[in-house]
Amino acid sequence: MPDRSLPPHVPSGPPGPPAVPVASGVGGPSLRWTEEGISVVDQRALPHEVRRLRLRTVDEVIDAIRSLAVRGAPAIGLTGALGVALSARRNTVAGGSVDEAAVRADAERIATARPTAVHLAWAVARVLERLPDGPDAVLGTALRMIDEDVTANRGAALAAAELVAGLVPDRPLRLLTHCNTGRLATAAGGTALGTVLELAARGRVAEVLVDETRPLLQGSRLTAWELGEAGVPYRLCPDSAAAAAMARSMVDCVLVGADRVAANGDTANKIGTYALAVAAARHGIPFVVVAPESSWDPTLPDGTGIVIEERDADEVTSVAGVRVAPEGARVFNPAFDVTPAELITAVVSEARVLRPVTSARPVTSAHRVTSAHPATSARPEAEAEAAVALAALSRDLYRRSWMPGTSGNLSVRLPGPSPRALITGSGLDKGSLGPDDMVLVDSGTARALHPEGGRRPSAETAIHTAVYRTTGAGAVVHAHPPYATALARLAARPEGLGRVPLEGLELLKGLGLVTPSEAHLPVFPNWPDVTRIGDEVAVYLAQHPTAAPALLIADHGITAWGEDLAQARNRIECVEAMCQVLLLTGERHASGAAA
Repeated sequence: MPDRSLPPHVPSGPPGPPAVPVASGVGGPSLRWTEEGISVVDQRALPHEVRRLRLRTVDEVIDAIRSLAVRGAPAIGLTGALGVALSARRNTVAGGSVDEAAVRADAERIATARPTAVHLAWAVARVLERLPDGPDAVLGTALRMIDEDVTANRGAALAAAELVAGLVPDRPLRLLTHCNTGRLATAAGGTALGTVLELAARGRVAEVLVDETRPLLQGSRLTAWELGEAGVPYRLCPDSAAAAAMARSMVDCVLVGADRVAANGDTANKIGTYALAVAAARHGIPFVVVAPESSWDPTLPDGTGIVIEERDADEVTSVAGVRVAPEGARVFNPAFDVTPAELITAVVSEARVLRPVTSARPVTSAHRVTSAHPATSARPEAEAEAAVALAALSRDLYRRSWMPGTSGNLSVRLPGPSPRALITGSGLDKGSLGPDDMVLVDSGTARALHPEGGRRPSAETAIHTAVYRTTGAGAVVHAHPPYATALARLAARPEGLGRVPLEGLELLKGLGLVTPSEAHLPVFPNWPDVTRIGDEVAVYLAQHPTAAPALLIADHGITAWGEDLAQARNRIECVEAMCQVLLLTGERHASGAAA
């Protein structure tokens, strides 16, 4: 069948393999194996033409990946895996033996076709492990990887939808997304776009702003096409207008994908993502990355080690085949950028939700409060990092209404020979805290170490320091989520301890309890003298060394702790979820018996 020319607005790239026309729709999954070769949707032709390519050789596979006929990190990886299976079949000689050297040479060429996404090298390496078992074993592994990607996409989309629902107001949402992260970029469903579709199915989407994603327009060509096919309302947004949309309160949450996630949560994604993260941070908008576990690269400590692909200058100097830049114009055309973890609200996969606790949401000058302490930049490095993390988490919990107004407090134990902790200042709006609004205290005595400037530590400092004195906690979070606060009120005793049994709840494992007999939460009276509460907490924890790492205070919410802020936050969320289950099922089992 003769090759069919590309629509004039799509960069052509290498000539590529022959196209097989499809009347309408994508004709099933975006990629699949057939006995004639690998069948993929040619993403260069959308939205004006829907056609499939049949990839019969390794060279065609590489051309399809490099020319963006196949794009999207999961789709690239799966196509690469099928490309190795293709090579294994073509390099099987008489008698059934495989020319392993030839296959490995092909695999090396496939794995380096595009350098940034971790999927490609990962997928190729995985199927190569089965090469000694023959071509059928290689193909079988590649096909299982397609099934796994479908399952992973669904799991990540569901987890991200739940997260977003808890981060934003309970109403139809205005979402913004970048590039294309839907079924075209994956085996099926999609990651960030899969999350958008899941929220839409729940009736939670008012409109999606779709970034064009210059220079190759994956947003306006592909994401807009997918949303139109799904019947989800959308508007195209020039990349340069996204920040203005945020400033006009047109965006509730930003959802993007990732081609690679470093160990610390830095992410590489389509160029322009970093700018969106900066704008979202400036406007206090959740910025959520959705990426399967296969995108996570634990060998990279941070994003500085991610190789960024630079593409041909013609993609920038020409539009619709017409040159728009002067002859000889030099071009900077990176395909990706790296978003630092401190700008990311959460990275969600099918298996976990990572909330980079070093997140540094800037505070505007109108909201900044003069600090009683030395400026953050003058603090020791560990203290400065802790201050940034505390401010970011405080603002995040404020957005969830878990720290309304000036309520709630957070602290981090600092390393070093002297007992010190950094804690949120007293009487401050938790929605506008900055790193300089933290107070250094003696974690043994609860005494402020820099009292001369007038900033006072949180009133609940005595409770935090009681936890530090009696446990190995590295961080403490005290918040007022609704279900735990309500249950604390119902389970309270006028004097002494109440208790909330948690036996039988699946979420109990999130507290990491060693002793099942400690599967309950103590409920402390809310004495006006907070020091008295702290003393009672210290006595209780000393007497119950294997107790749950959380407690309730009557009419006053949850206090939870962990090795670091991330674990403390996870535990407080786990407790809130269990309290919600108990109250909604009418099985709160709150008891006035001494705990």
